Amino acid sequence: MRIGIFGGDTAGRSFDDVVEQARSIEADGFDSYSLPQIFGLDALSVLTVVAREVPRIALETGVVPTYSRHPATMAEQALTVQAASGGRLVLGIGLSHQIVIENMFGLSFDKPVRHMREYLSVLMPLLHDGKVSFKGETISTEMSIGVEPRIPCPVYVAALGTQMLKLTGTLADGTVTWMTGPATLAAHTVPVLNAAAAAAGRPAPAIVASLPICVTNDVDAARERANREFQVYGFLPSYRAMLDREGAAGPADVAIVGDEKTVRDGLGRLADAGVTDFFASIYGERDDRAATRALLQSML
Repeated sequence: MRIGIFGGDTAGRSFDDVVEQARSIEADGFDSYSLPQIFGLDALSVLTVVAREVPRIALETGVVPTYSRHPATMAEQALTVQAASGGRLVLGIGLSHQIVIENMFGLSFDKPVRHMREYLSVLMPLLHDGKVSFKGETISTEMSIGVEPRIPCPVYVAALGTQMLKLTGTLADGTVTWMTGPATLAAHTVPVLNAAAAAAGRPAPAIVASLPICVTNDVDAARERANREFQVYGFLPSYRAMLDREGAAGPADVAIVGDEKTVRDGLGRLADAGVTDFFASIYGERDDRAATRALLQSML
């Protein structure tokens, strides 16, 4: 299982800060660096800059919402990062959440599985062939793009529910999960995704898991902090469904928290579940964060 670091929200941060973070993560030997697309710096734009400054580490978006960007725009942006990085991007995309898409963007969240199917039907040909001819119910595109060199990137979909996992296994290259514990990954995510990929004659997909992680001697305080810092994910329906599948009351119950052995064992359960890549969302007090990163580095 490869280990990367989740760079966290970029709101209020500078380009230089993000570049230095990525440079430090690369220097420590981690496999990859991931940025979210929330309400700060544009993730793909930032990674284009990071790619020119930090020469080796794999770069991933975790994740860019689809509703607010036409798939042709997404393809052009991804291929631009690929050209800048020499092919180091993994494009993570996702639906976001109904409250965000409808209340903030003012767009329809109707039939999200249909939306993602049509989105991938345009995005994947543009990435791989540079052209597409597709007519769907909500997305229709007839065009070509001229980003050169055109280096296709893997596309991972933030797929949690059964139908989205089946779609991802059929059309995309992998999934990226958040707030999804090892039991759910082993019994739900991995088998559903792998079966869909096999039925479509596609290679085994990547399974990316991201969870809060903290090496600490004060487990109760760290779990209390996890519930406080990550509490919103206990209410968003898609994540709430994954927590319920896991039998978790809240985010603290899926966070990997404890001494070094406990954290190692927690990561081992993810690997045993079939996770191919883990993105560490390190949190906690300064000393805990340093201890967590040191432990992860020792496991590379």
